[in-house]
Parts: sequence; C-alpha cells; structure tokens
Amino acid sequence: MKQPSLPLNLDIDLLPAERFSALSTVDTPVPEQWQQLMAFLSRLGGSGLAKRCKDAQRLLKENGAIHNVFNSPEAPRDWQFDPIPVVFSSTEWQQMERGLVQRAELLNRIVQDLYGPRTLIRDGIVPAELAFAHRHFLLPCNGLFGATSPLSLYAPDLAKGRDGSYWVLSDSALPTLGGGYALESRLIMSRSFPQLFEPFQVHRLAMYFLALRDHLSSLSPQQEQEPCIILLTPGPDHPSFFEHAYLASYLGLPLVQGGDLVVRDNRVWLKSVDGLRQVDVILRRLVDEMCDPLELRGDSLLGIPGLLEAVRSGQVAVANPVGSQIIENPALMAFLPTICRHWRDEDLLLPSVATWWCGQAHECNYVLDHLDELTIRPIHPLPGLPQSTPGQLTAQQRQQWRQLILANPHLFVGQQLMELATFPTFENNEIVARRGISTFYLTAQRDSYVVMPGGLTRVHEDGSNLLANNEGGRIKDTWVLTEEQDKQVNLWLQAHPNQLLRPVFMPLPSRCAENLFWAGRYAERTEQTCRLIRSILTKLYEVNEFHDPDDRQSLDQLLRALTHVTLTYPGFTGEGADKKLADPRGELHALACDSQRIGSLRSSLISLGQSAYAVRDLLPEDGWRIVDNLRQNWHPRISKSQIGSGRLLKNINELIVQLSGFTGLTGENMSRETAWLLLNIGRRIERALNLIALLQATLVPCQQNSTEAQIREAVLSTCNSLMVFRRRYRSFMQLSLILELLIMDEHYPRSLAYQLHQLHKHICALPHDKLSQQPHQDQQLIDEALAELGRTGHKKLAGRAEGEEEYPLLRVFLESQKKRLDLLSDTLMQLYFSPSVAPQQLRSAPQEGRP
Repeated sequence: MKQPSLPLNLDIDLLPAERFSALSTVDTPVPEQWQQLMAFLSRLGGSGLAKRCKDAQRLLKENGAIHNVFNSPEAPRDWQFDPIPVVFSSTEWQQMERGLVQRAELLNRIVQDLYGPRTLIRDGIVPAELAFAHRHFLLPCNGLFGATSPLSLYAPDLAKGRDGSYWVLSDSALPTLGGGYALESRLIMSRSFPQLFEPFQVHRLAMYFLALRDHLSSLSPQQEQEPCIILLTPGPDHPSFFEHAYLASYLGLPLVQGGDLVVRDNRVWLKSVDGLRQVDVILRRLVDEMCDPLELRGDSLLGIPGLLEAVRSGQVAVANPVGSQIIENPALMAFLPTICRHWRDEDLLLPSVATWWCGQAHECNYVLDHLDELTIRPIHPLPGLPQSTPGQLTAQQRQQWRQLILANPHLFVGQQLMELATFPTFENNEIVARRGISTFYLTAQRDSYVVMPGGLTRVHEDGSNLLANNEGGRIKDTWVLTEEQDKQVNLWLQAHPNQLLRPVFMPLPSRCAENLFWAGRYAERTEQTCRLIRSILTKLYEVNEFHDPDDRQSLDQLLRALTHVTLTYPGFTGEGADKKLADPRGELHALACDSQRIGSLRSSLISLGQSAYAVRDLLPEDGWRIVDNLRQNWHPRISKSQIGSGRLLKNINELIVQLSGFTGLTGENMSRETAWLLLNIGRRIERALNLIALLQATLVPCQQNSTEAQIREAVLSTCNSLMVFRRRYRSFMQLSLILELLIMDEHYPRSLAYQLHQLHKHICALPHDKLSQQPHQDQQLIDEALAELGRTGHKKLAGRAEGEEEYPLLRVFLESQKKRLDLLSDTLMQLYFSPSVAPQQLRSAPQEGRP
C-alpha cells in the first residue's frame, strides 16, 4: 500500500502524526525535536531540500560509497542518501542505551560460556543442538577466550513498532554495514546540510571511535610499546570494502588482506616492503570460518594459516575473536529473556522480535500451524530455500517449508512479522512515509560497553525488503540529541609541551606496494595509449580529407605501431592486417571501447581503477575521485562509423587532461615515502617501456624520404615533445636530434634517460637490507642500464650502412634496455611483492649472464 506524502509547505501545527508512526503514537504527541526538524524542512522548501539531497548523492559518488563498484564493472550503485535524519531525544536515548549495553554484556557472557564451561547447556537453559548445529560454532575455538571479553564489537538491528516500543531484529558480531558507514553518513550530512545542525545539539561520533581505538590497544599482548594494530579485510571485491578502507584510514590502521600476513613461531607477522613486522591486534572484517584455513575452512584463500594457534599462544589478539559470530544465531533470541533472568536476575530491557525455535516440539508445531503468519528463517544461511513472506506463500511453498522444517527442525526459526514504524523520507520532491530499521554500534570498554551515540538507518517503502536483505533502500543519518553542549573530541593524541615527538610511519603491506606499482603503470599506459590514438585520429582525418599517399603510408605505420605498443596482437600486424589497415575504424573502436580487450583504453582504465581502489586509503582524496570518475564515465557513445568524426578525438583529449590531473595530484600531494616511490617507479618503468616500443615500431625501420618526416613528427607529437623539439632545433627533423631529445636528455621528463635516472634515485631510496655487503639486484640492474646509456651517443644510434632497411645500433640498444627494464620489473615484484620468495635470495645479482 502506498504511504501518504507530506507537502513541503505544510504548517507544522497541522502535521498528522499518524502519517509518520515513528514520530508519535496514538497516545503521545509529536516530540519536540521532530517538530523543530519538520518546521525547518518546511521553511527550506522542496527545491532547497532537493539541492541538499543532490549534493549528498554527489559526495557519496565521489567517495566511492557505498558498494564496491568493481565487483561488476557495469553495476549501478544501489544506495541513495536521504537528507532527513532519524532523531532521538536524550531521554529516549538513555533508555535505549541501557538496553543495548545490557544486551551486549549478556551476549558477551554467552559467547564466553559456550566456548568455555557451557553452564547454559549443562543447566538445561539452552539446548545443546541450538549452539552446536550453528555454522558459526567453531570447535577449534573451544577454550580460546579464557577470562578475556570475547565480544569486542556488537551491532544490533532495531525496529520501532507502531506502539512506540523498540525491538531487536538481529544481533551481529560482524555486521554487513559496519560503523564506518555511520561515520561516512554523518560526514555527508554535515557537508551537504550544515544548516540543519544549527538548531540542534547533536552528539558527535568521535568518542565512540576513540573508545574503539583505546580498546584495541588494550588487547595487545605487549603493553611496553606502541602496539601494531591492523584491519583485516577480505579485499577490494568485497561489497563493503569501502567501509573497511574508510575505517582503517580514520583509525590510522594499515589495511591488509590475509595474503599480507604470515604466522611464524606462533606470532603473526605483516609482510611489508621493509620486512616482517609483528602484529599485536587484528581488527577483522572477515567471517569466522574463513580466518584460518588450517583449522577452519581449508579452501579459504582469504585467511591466515595458523592464526588460531597464534591466538592460543597469546601472541596476538583478534577483535572480534574468531567464533564470536555464534551470537548471530536467531534461535538464541528465544532464550535471551530466560538467560537474562538466570544470570542477571532482571528482565531484558530491549526485547527481541518474537521468535520460536523449531528444535522444540511445541514451538515447532506452532510454527507449522502458522506458516502464513510468520517469517521463516534458517539459523544460518542455507541454499535453495523458498521465499518466506507472510501472507504470500503459495500452497507449494508452504509444503516445501513444512518438509524442510520436519527434516531438520533445529535449523529453523519462525519470527513474528513486525509492522515497522514509518519515518519521513524525501523522495521525488516530497516527504513520504517509509518504514525503517536502525543499526547501532557498541565497543567494549573495560568491563562494559560504549554505545555510538548515533547509527545508521535504512528505509524502504516495503518493510519486508529491509528484513530480507541489507541492500537497497535509502540510508539516513541517525542523531542523538544532548541537552548540554557536546565537547569537541577527536582521535589525535595529546602530548606534553616538552615531549619530543617523532613521526611514526605505518608499514606498507606488500599487497599495497604491488597495487601502487601497477596503478602507476596502468595510469601511464592509459595516457600513452591515448596520445598515440590521438596522433592516429589526426592522421586519419588528414588521409580522409586530402587523400595523400604519403599520409596513407604514415597512417599505416602508426597503426602498426599502435598494435606493438598496446600488445593487442594480431591487430594491424597479423593475418587480415591489410583489410584492417584499409578501414581501421573497427579495430580503433575496439581499442578504445572494448573492456574485454586486454590493452584497450577501457581495459586499462578498469585495471587502473581496480589497483587504485585497493589502495584508496593511500592516495590523495581528489586523486581517487579522478580515477573513479574515469572508470565510470569512459563510455564513448560512438559507433564504428563515427570513429573519424571527431567525437572520439574529443573524448580522448578530455581523458588525457584527467589523467594528467591524476599525475599532478599524486605528484604534489603524496609524501615522498615508500608508497609514492613505488607508484612513481611503476610510472617510470611504464613510460620507458612505452617509449621504447614506440621507437622500435616507428624510428628503427627506415622510411621513404616522403613519409619519414611525417612519422618522426607523429612520434614527437605522441611523446608530447613536438613544441619542445621545434623550439630547440628549429625546423631540422633529423633522427639524431630526435634521439638526443627522447633518449639522451636526462633533464627532459619525457626522455628515456630521465626515466632511468629517476628510477635509480627512487630504487636507492627503497628500504633495502642495510647490513648486506652484497649489491642489491634492483640497484645493479638500473646501474647497468645507465652505464649502457652513458656509453651510447645519439649520433651513433642514428647511424646505418647504406642499403640497410633499419638502424641496427638503435634496434640493439632499445632491445637491451627493454630486457633490463622487464627484468627490473620482475625483480621488484619478487623483492617487494612476492610472498613466496625470501628477500635475501634476491639481494645478490649474478655477475655473468646479465642481458
């Protein structure tokens, strides 16, 4: 049924409370905070609210929130931001806060008991099969927790009923929507809608994250020095990777994957560019059973082999500990009131939604008799289940559910369908009523818990959609008001005025180093491909306009060069090349737009986006936005027949400008630490290799005098060097002069010499084994390349015997340089990125057999 809407010019005194059931009940008026909020929105008007909503959506897009956009390259974003927050008064929040803390303490003790003495099972309060049959009860974790608080983090989903009471719909130790989403939501709200905060005193969220960081530090097995705390993520393909990266950046933690970690001597070590570093605390975002392939799921490629043994030995702490997801068993909800009275001698302050566990005969019969009235859920995800929407089951679906429950009754629960309260939501320039669910976040602090004074609310027209999944709908910021001025809190440590502070550099994980290296390479590869295609499109226009045979020959040579540079064979060089050369539009269209063609512009942009996304917390914010915008928006809407019309050329020019912007942002806004060094090393290697490939395909072969000048001019233009060449050498288009500029000039940023000198400088600055007396292989390779360059002269390279069809010395020199650069790239990957090769095995370079 369609929810009623509220015109924005409505007098707040005439607001019908029943339209928004979250605002009031039959016996209570609209709370004062909601009256103030709706009055402010009414004064703002539809156009003003629409503008703020558009600003918020733009910020979400620029920040890469909320879902991973690289999982499916063409997938749209599912989330929409709603500018009307959910507001809790201080009185209402105090009651809810007590209930949340009580529930967290209770669940913490349950986890401790189920993996310890199991008094709940021994005393008959909780049936054994309720716990042992759940996927997240992990026998290897038995006795793992000891006296520690196993539940470091807790996030329940709450819903408000039409009677004004709150009910817990689910409990989570590893929520799909983590606390970083709430932080991002608040940031979006404050930037797009700052005026809305003025009439209210809204609790800040920083205190919660300060408590979280303090708690993580307190978990460290060693307290003598600053602990090494990391955030473990499944990786960029996870839908919530944005939140993982955002939270790691906010807390100042390295973001790592399982492949970045190794267990040795019952200790967890982070494989970083400068060696192994012991890890003290792991804040994980990886599901329980994937954490340790040795003791849990053997097919897990995301976990850390030996992690549980390291935890048992007390050498590392994990938050939340492996095994704590047992609290997500919905069957526990049916027993929480009894457990609370048994242990705490008090009632549960925040009741759960009415739940019947089918493992008990009486409750199972009740569920079977009311299949049409209840939501049927497995205690953990099971494949192939029919839909369970109360009141909408077909006879076949009812029979399927009956058979499934009777076969394994302990695996299912029935839950009462709640009629969710509605919140005011801005859609299509009007305020409408939408049903909502709020997620709240708690972190352990000493013997109790701290609740984030806020949260994240999702709203949807269909309440059952919110209950069924965690995707879709709109997100809302959630406010908690305070009667006093909220004090400024931030995560910066305070130092004594006389305290000597030294910079602390976080270790750079090998995976991050590799992604930075390839981000630099893909950025440069994309730009150079753009420049070469631009030269070809310009020459194609001249061929079509003037029909000069020399232009035709020059175009054919440039097209062959495009295939060699992009490695998109057969392209314009293999079988059927004559046909493609006669009409190059189809191949050019594929090289510009085909995302499945390795080496195409579209493919390179996707690869750049994937590499940059994996290290977005290490890149300048605006630099990441450029990459995200490029990957999403590079969809030239042109057909093959329109290739020579100028539209593609315009798109190419815009792309070059944006790529240059990314280069400038990373160059001027990144500290000259290891991350920047590897990004720039990747760029320099790629620029050198692209230049070599271009020169091999265009200047090494001898051309006819009539086309030679055109080819050389196109090469200079592709290298963005034509104006420099003209200014320096006037009108003499001699090969030796071109080689002097593009190969020998160590002060020219486009030359090969400049790339080699920069590589030497950056490689020497990388962390090496300072105690080693042997030469480092990466340094030796670049030294040899520079030495060969120093023995070479541009005039010598431009020499050839009469009758020769190529410049042989130039060919040999370029081939030698290419081999060294390829070997240098492989060596860097083995030294800094490869976990299977010990660094000391690569420190020494053999003295013979070097190409």
